[in-house]
Amino acid sequence: MVDNTDDVYMTLSQCWSTPRRVSMSLPAKATRDGVLEKRSGGLLQLWKKKRCVLTDEGIRLRGCKGGAADAPCAAWGSRAKELLFERMVTVDCVEYKRGLVYFTVVMATGKEVDFRCPQDGTAWNAEIALALVRYKNRQAVQTGRKRQLSAGNLEGGGEDEDL
Repeated sequence: MVDNTDDVYMTLSQCWSTPRRVSMSLPAKATRDGVLEKRSGGLLQLWKKKRCVLTDEGIRLRGCKGGAADAPCAAWGSRAKELLFERMVTVDCVEYKRGLVYFTVVMATGKEVDFRCPQDGTAWNAEIALALVRYKNRQAVQTGRKRQLSAGNLEGGGEDEDL
């Protein structure tokens, strides 16, 4: 990865033990953009509004600054956190209560990140799960192509030795 001055330092303490630098010079295509509530990892486990951008590579979250819990966000925080599909395992634990959808994103490390959103329209959990499946399928196709190419190169190299 080329180090760029536009790089943003992004961490999510619940999902990674080490911080990760993500280059923002090539923005990923946004599939969906909106507001989700994320349960904090603190002692009280409060629900905090986050601006969520779903991309082909993962989910970007930005905090909401100011305003009451029920009020729309006055401003968005500048620090973004990212949950990458390469580190996600599944979207789990879907519950429907009082007009809200509660769901959990399970990471490869075993950490769980809880979210909730209104039931109106297409639920975020479905969008995230479909994007995760698309990502995993794309990775599987790329792996298969690499194996085919490497197997073809090995077979081709053996013919040259016979001459």
